Amino acid sequence: MTDPTPSNDAHLEDALRRTRDGDKAAFETVIRRFEKPLRSWLAGHVPPGIDVDEVAQRTFVAAYCRLSDYQPGTQFAAWLFTIARFQLRTETTRLRRIADYHSRYGPDLLQRELDRRSEEAPQRWDTRLDSLHLCLDALSEPLRRFVDWRYEEEIPLEEMAARCGRSVAAVKKQLWKARQALQQCVETRLARADGGLQ
Repeated sequence: MTDPTPSNDAHLEDALRRTRDGDKAAFETVIRRFEKPLRSWLAGHVPPGIDVDEVAQRTFVAAYCRLSDYQPGTQFAAWLFTIARFQLRTETTRLRRIADYHSRYGPDLLQRELDRRSEEAPQRWDTRLDSLHLCLDALSEPLRRFVDWRYEEEIPLEEMAARCGRSVAAVKKQLWKARQALQQCVETRLARADGGLQ
């Protein structure tokens, strides 16, 4: 958790002083000095689902914004890692709240949607399925390829990422875009069909 060299050395203290005096570029010295140890410490402490880079960035932003609270000549590393610990705790709490919300309300929302859908006439489902086929045909070639890989061929995300030379996160984003485009397209076609029936 501590920096291998004393964190209150003259070079660091000078960069901190210049930053407090308005030289934003001087804070780069601080980031370069502590980025690797901070990310290493976070990597050993974050639970699954939390992005180390995001917490590290929030830590540096918080430290920059609160630099007036730092006492010159004291252990800057300890001060910075305390902020990191707080940022990590905040992010963990946020994710727990989201998980709690989904566990409490997710089943109820799912049941409502299932009830709503079960009340639809069978021909409505035929129209929805026809619309989905037309919307799939209208997808751009790259998005359609991702949909086919994932849902037709059932290829794992990691393999999809390797095939297209992208990260897993990028593949997930492309799949999300495809699902959004399909949902919007189907809803538009259903709204047109409803308008035509009136």
